[in-house]
Amino acid sequence: MDFTLLAFLAFAVVTVVAAGAVISVRSPVHAALCLVLTFFTVACTWILADAEFLGIALVVVYVGAVMVLFMFVVMMLDIDEVKMHEGYVRYLPVGLLVAVVMLVEMVMLIGIKSRATPFGADPALAAGKPNIEWLAERLFTGYLLPFEVAALILTVAVIAAVTLTLRKREGTKHQVPSAQARVRAGDRFRMVRMDAAKPAPDAPASAGEADGETR
Repeated sequence: MDFTLLAFLAFAVVTVVAAGAVISVRSPVHAALCLVLTFFTVACTWILADAEFLGIALVVVYVGAVMVLFMFVVMMLDIDEVKMHEGYVRYLPVGLLVAVVMLVEMVMLIGIKSRATPFGADPALAAGKPNIEWLAERLFTGYLLPFEVAALILTVAVIAAVTLTLRKREGTKHQVPSAQARVRAGDRFRMVRMDAAKPAPDAPASAGEADGETR
């Protein structure tokens, strides 16, 4: 059997097991770590399929950024694990039914699309270029305008999110960057001059107390 096929099957098994562990383990931290393993294994599968850009993006964006944020949030929140798992068994049949229906729909869609328009050869391989180089050339030449529009929309979305976060609401804490920039050393602490004082010497014990301690 081909080594590539064996590697793909191994990655697929690890992905399915890790994805199942995400929704079955009791600890939220363990679930987040299993999700990290799932993303990393899927990235290995993408790289195995000569889609290096997708694999690297999955590791850098999701494993390196999103999941690290998830881990910090999970560790900082006081999550009641008992209450969180109370309805797990009750909703498990519905979840399995939805998962099976989604899987059947995806398989049917892939089969219909492959019969209608068979998958052609890899364009990057046909051009004799690496996957990342071919994708960058296509992205920044033929699709430069849609790429710039998407970047502009994301920038506006980030600015809007920051603006909504910094709005003043009653009962919430917020920062004032201008006040923080104008702060001086004297505003942070105050030096207090105090006279030096020596501790009072201990009073000598009486003869009766000394005799009692000896006994």
